Amino acid sequence: MAIDGKLMARVPEEREELLREARALVVRAEMEVDGFDEPIVVGFRRSGAASFYFGQDIVYQFNTASELRRAYLDGEMYKAEERRLVRLNPRRTSESLELVSKELTLAETAEFLSAARARVRELRRSLCESRYRVIGQVPNDQDLPKQIREWLAKLPAQIVLAETPRVGNA
Repeated sequence: MAIDGKLMARVPEEREELLREARALVVRAEMEVDGFDEPIVVGFRRSGAASFYFGQDIVYQFNTASELRRAYLDGEMYKAEERRLVRLNPRRTSESLELVSKELTLAETAEFLSAARARVRELRRSLCESRYRVIGQVPNDQDLPKQIREWLAKLPAQIVLAETPRVGNA
């Protein structure tokens, strides 16, 4: 699964590569966090846009206005489009691989955003209560858990969908 040009890692060694090679995320950390079965990678682009990788199959990417722009959940890709959530299903033809878009219903969107909100809230709570261990980070000389807590503290109580899946908020 592609994530901003990177292959979504399926084995631990590849997850370590995400921390090492995700150069678009100029600040990033991998942590073991109480309440989560797999390590979490959180990274920030130079612009301040954040990405959260909850283990192997759950990813939330936000734009510079802290709006959800893309997500990956259980092998499915999602994007924000005109503040609606769209699932992208790959369909292989004899000539190519196409992504077929299907807009989620209001109820499906509400359920999706509720689950995302619960995950990021639990992450914030665990970080605030120091129930985590940093496995690795880039760069090494910053307090990245503090930066992540501060970013999460500014996230609205209700996650807002972006206008586009692009990193910029326009």
